[in-house]
Amino acid sequence: MFGSVFSGGVIKKAFEKGLVEIHVHDLRDFAYGKHRQVDDRPYGGGLGMVLKPEPVFRAVEKVKCKHEASIVLLSPQGRKFDFHMAQRLSKLQQVILICGRYEGLDERVVQCLATEEVSIGDYILTGGETAAMVVIDAVARLVPDVVGKANSVKYDSFYEGMLDFPQYTRPRQFKGMKVPEILFSGDHKKIEHWRRKKALEKTWLIRPDLLKKRNLSPEDKKILDEIRTEKEGKKNESD
Repeated sequence: MFGSVFSGGVIKKAFEKGLVEIHVHDLRDFAYGKHRQVDDRPYGGGLGMVLKPEPVFRAVEKVKCKHEASIVLLSPQGRKFDFHMAQRLSKLQQVILICGRYEGLDERVVQCLATEEVSIGDYILTGGETAAMVVIDAVARLVPDVVGKANSVKYDSFYEGMLDFPQYTRPRQFKGMKVPEILFSGDHKKIEHWRRKKALEKTWLIRPDLLKKRNLSPEDKKILDEIRTEKEGKKNESD
């Protein structure tokens, strides 16, 4: 599963440059017994199977090589993964991701082994492997020199706690839809202001919760007031 996802693109180039290493470990390699069993029925009854603690503890103890390593348990019950978490993890020398499956893991893994429990969203996946791929991709691209043009990361959505401004490329007109004239003005100051305004507008309309977490500059507050006034005017016109 992991090989096919990371065999191309930016992550592959990061491997080749020696900027990032990814090692995948099978829990069965750390299980004992004839059948190398990694799961069992839950105590107290109930449907499904639960991952046993022993192979998970053995696996982490074996692969952990950095004292400050973050041991992340991927679980729908964890704290929601976001850009700031990705930034923090990208600065660590080692991140160990534990992929949950079935009905979950033995609670002793949660309480005594994992340093944090992380979710990529309020939904259920078949297993934590897909979630791990999301985390790896988001974290790896923030490692210095992984992305070719380092400044491009600064224009990503969420880098400043906001959504990104709209992007356009050729053709200038497509199916009657035209690229905004401001982008052809050559006035970089006006273009920057337009982009900032569009980013604030999109964030205000779609993710207002992000703006509540930000300390907006006086200029940003002024732009938001303009946006609200414009929207209110259009609403009154339609009424």
